Amino acid sequence: MSAKAKPYSAQEALDPKTALIPAVQRVNERRVSRGFWPKITRTAARIPFADQLLSVWYAARDPETPTAAKGIMLGALAYFVLPIDAIPDVFAGIGFTDDAAVIAALIATLGANIRKRHRDQASEALERLKAR
Repeated sequence: MSAKAKPYSAQEALDPKTALIPAVQRVNERRVSRGFWPKITRTAARIPFADQLLSVWYAARDPETPTAAKGIMLGALAYFVLPIDAIPDVFAGIGFTDDAAVIAALIATLGANIRKRHRDQASEALERLKAR
């Protein structure tokens, strides 16, 4: 799978059998690296789970986070970044509900890997984004 691979479904992005394959992790990491900050910058003021997204971002970038957890985190962040998802983000009011559900499920299962320092970094970043 290359960095120019076709977008894939939420199930493929989040399925550990797929998301933990090293090649898929690299693709997800590239997609997230390119697309996360532009999208979070545009949407932070409109989505109530922006702090959770940012916490996951910082946890996924932390060298101390276990590789398997990073793989699933990157899959969830890639799903947020991908333009194709279950409910298109352009629909006002409901467009981000699927993204919120993915992040909520991720935090419910991997929340122990999201440390206080990640949440603190997320709060600081969100303050900077909202100040713009």
